[in-house]
Amino acid sequence: METVLDLLRHTVTSPWVYLVIFAVTAVDAFFPAVPGETVVITAGVFAASGEPDLLAVIAAATLGALAGDHVSYAIGRGGGAHRLARLPTGSRRRASLDWARRAVGRRGGSILTTSRYVPGGRTAVTLTMGAVRYPLSRFLLFDALASASWGAYCGLLGYFGGLAFERDPVRGLLVGLGLSLAVTGLLELVRWVVRRSSATRR
Repeated sequence: METVLDLLRHTVTSPWVYLVIFAVTAVDAFFPAVPGETVVITAGVFAASGEPDLLAVIAAATLGALAGDHVSYAIGRGGGAHRLARLPTGSRRRASLDWARRAVGRRGGSILTTSRYVPGGRTAVTLTMGAVRYPLSRFLLFDALASASWGAYCGLLGYFGGLAFERDPVRGLLVGLGLSLAVTGLLELVRWVVRRSSATRR
């Protein structure tokens, strides 16, 4: 365990860690199998002992998430828009598209912000926003807010976990990841309750 921990500490305290955080969080935005959140929380845990710098970790995560979301948006706007335009009028998919376009038009900012905390949700939302041609200027504004809040959330989760278990960073990492999973589970529960109550009213 000590060898693995030393290797992890050496990696996280390297000057290259900020580039790694940027790259991983960018790819995670359109390829959710990449563990962007875990990387940021891990860096936050070690930031509690002085290296890496917490603000730089949050900045790298924010910029990476922002860049990746725009790649996802561009993918949706390119290939997705052409395919959606060919959907037959009156079909179920066309009706779903029209509903998504109206929902994004009314609550695009809140949908984009909350989806950032749902695994895979941000990818689906950013692709959809590109496909329905949500205005890029508004997408940039709301996505900047969502990415900054997410970067701070992940970095601080790790940081406070590292402070609580300064002599045991592995435990601090587990606490940070556990809190992240708990928040994600709570958001999913709220979404399920809202969907169920909406279905009941119909």
